[in-house]
Amino acid sequence: MNKIAFVFPGQGSQAVGMGKDLYENSDAAKKLYDTADEIMGLPLTKLSFEGPQEELKQTNITQPALFVHSYILTALIGEKIKADCTAGHSLGEYTANAYAGSFDFETGLRLVKTRGQLMKQSGVVQPGTMAALIGLTKAQVLEVCGKSSSAGVVQAANFNCPGQIVVSGDIAAVDKAVEVAKAEPYKCRMAKKLEVSGAFHSELMKTSDADLRAALQSTQFSDSGIPVYTNVDAKPVTGKDEIRDALSRQLVFPVRWEMLIRNMIADGVTKFCEIGSGKVLAGLIKKIDSSAETFNVSTLEDVKNL
Repeated sequence: MNKIAFVFPGQGSQAVGMGKDLYENSDAAKKLYDTADEIMGLPLTKLSFEGPQEELKQTNITQPALFVHSYILTALIGEKIKADCTAGHSLGEYTANAYAGSFDFETGLRLVKTRGQLMKQSGVVQPGTMAALIGLTKAQVLEVCGKSSSAGVVQAANFNCPGQIVVSGDIAAVDKAVEVAKAEPYKCRMAKKLEVSGAFHSELMKTSDADLRAALQSTQFSDSGIPVYTNVDAKPVTGKDEIRDALSRQLVFPVRWEMLIRNMIADGVTKFCEIGSGKVLAGLIKKIDSSAETFNVSTLEDVKNL
């Protein structure tokens, strides 16, 4: 059976100007953006449309901005295309759950607001960073982390696609991992630090973990209308307790994106629609399986062309 999956981007996909065309041409979009500004208590709309880039890339702004943009696109797509299942990369898992009906827009945005604030705060309490290692196997990356751990915590954080794994941890340890990866015997094709404000998806996020769990625990969830493939287990869930549990473990566990996509394909997904800013996920999916069909919806024009 040919199934369609909607996938939602995470941090790093943001771009100044995203959503402006939606706001200017759709009353429904304008209403949702106005609600978002109210919930956030700051001009999220203005920051999304006008920047500055420096401010938009702050974790506590980026996450809500991406969530709102992607969610509005799903609202505008409406019944034009319906996904059989869904997933999102890190923050995108919240958008996937909002689309799947695990919670409504307002609830999702409140959770994302809390998550963004906590993750930013964690980066201050426990300074950390992340780096992408390109061209190494999973086993090699784990070896590199082992050899670098004398400098502090460093872990594999995102298994994005074959040959693209992101590590996360203490700044000194991540710097050492970059050095080790570039040297013999690994000769990593590229090792590059990422512009992030903390060591996401590593144990350094434990400073936020309890507070995020508490926020998730006190939030009303519903069973999802379609399966949501989770970052932590790469498997589909629909039960509200499993969904909440997956989101509460996500912060300190790695994102198993490659396995998640492989599982979706094994379950019959042939078309992937990336909804939101950028084309990061479509690129990763093509590297995981070149036969997968991918398309992107990030503007009103894209919605009209569906």
